[in-house]
Amino acid sequence: MPSPTITRGHLLAGRVAYAQPSTGFRSGIEPVLLAAAVPARPSDRVLEAGSGTGATLLCLTARVPGVETTGIEMNETLAALAQQNAQANGWPTMRFIVGDVADVPSLGAFDHACANPPYHPADGTHSPDLERDAAKRGSDGLLAIWAGTLGRHLRPRGTLTFIVPAWALPKAVAAFAKGGCSPAALVPLWPKAGRPAKLILLQGVKDGRSPFKVCPGLVLHTADGGYTPEAEAVLRDGLALPT
Repeated sequence: MPSPTITRGHLLAGRVAYAQPSTGFRSGIEPVLLAAAVPARPSDRVLEAGSGTGATLLCLTARVPGVETTGIEMNETLAALAQQNAQANGWPTMRFIVGDVADVPSLGAFDHACANPPYHPADGTHSPDLERDAAKRGSDGLLAIWAGTLGRHLRPRGTLTFIVPAWALPKAVAAFAKGGCSPAALVPLWPKAGRPAKLILLQGVKDGRSPFKVCPGLVLHTADGGYTPEAEAVLRDGLALPT
């Protein structure tokens, strides 16, 4: 298989050098938002499912120096590029493993886990780009499989964070509960003020018992289409999202 054409750019307003394939599935703002919602501290261990070319864990490492990260990615080309991105940013201890999330071996205990899982229905319209289609399309039971795998790798009171479309919230809540991670917080992501949220961040706690809360959320765009100052603070300045 020929090597893909690579585009080189940056995340977090230049704080993170980032290369990704020029075609197929390309990162949007979702991995940056996901990274901002993981409540990691220096020396914490963080596991991501479906890590792609590493955008989430790269942004998290930029915000929390000293965090120990591991990504699971079934596409060997993307996993190799993620490892190259880690090296390019001077973070050689970041680790990316090639494998299926459903079959990953034990990797030890983690303080936090996260994912931007494939959510397009299996019977929906397929993208003509096979790699993009594979990255975004999931089976009916995928959320439960990913939540279960990540949940098994969490220490007690560890957090599990997913970013999913709003319509998938009921399935995500059920998947978290089945995986032993009690849903604890919801962060709505509104495209513009007064519009329904299209994306949400859901966070659960392993063996948690805290009351569920709905956080203030984040309005992403102004009326003219630019980012709001609050979104800029997360997407460009690396500010954490409270959960």
